[in-house]
Amino acid sequence: MGIEATLPHDSMMTTQFNRLVNWARRSSVWPLPFATACCGIELMATACSRFDLARFGAEVMRFSPRQADLLIVAGRIGIKSMPVLQRIYMQMAEPKWVISMGACASTGGVFDTYAVVQGVDQYIPVDVYVPGCPPRPEMLIEGIMAIQRIIDNDNIPKDQAGKRLPLNVVVQPNYDPANQPVDVSIGAT
Repeated sequence: MGIEATLPHDSMMTTQFNRLVNWARRSSVWPLPFATACCGIELMATACSRFDLARFGAEVMRFSPRQADLLIVAGRIGIKSMPVLQRIYMQMAEPKWVISMGACASTGGVFDTYAVVQGVDQYIPVDVYVPGCPPRPEMLIEGIMAIQRIIDNDNIPKDQAGKRLPLNVVVQPNYDPANQPVDVSIGAT
């Protein structure tokens, strides 16, 4: 049925070991959701049958940082919860990836207050920024695919000491908003 049927029984397949490791790594990205607001609902929607995150090998949501390699920060982060998020990030095994999902996680969004962190990238390194308020599930899937492309190509940037640097990828919107059915205007009557 597959490739096994086309190969002779006494043949061998060879490849580079790092390509095999990267293929396994990209095909089994296990996310740890840190969802605090409306972006969390969109994050949950990516696992439903309509969007089917299982196609990318990321359907296993892990709630233990030692079993996850992708941290998805979805929603606003309060100053009091930032030490918890940092501890979770530090407990994850290398290589680890971080997606900042939504305007609140990336920049604080509309919550320009002392109690809300104005971007999680001030405290943990972010690899992919998924814009929107809240972003659609397709945008999150696009962000996960961006991380998979980086893993596939083995383009993991490192500094002089060998420490992994954040990717700083921004996902571009993949849809056009529909026009409003009626023009909205404010005028004196």
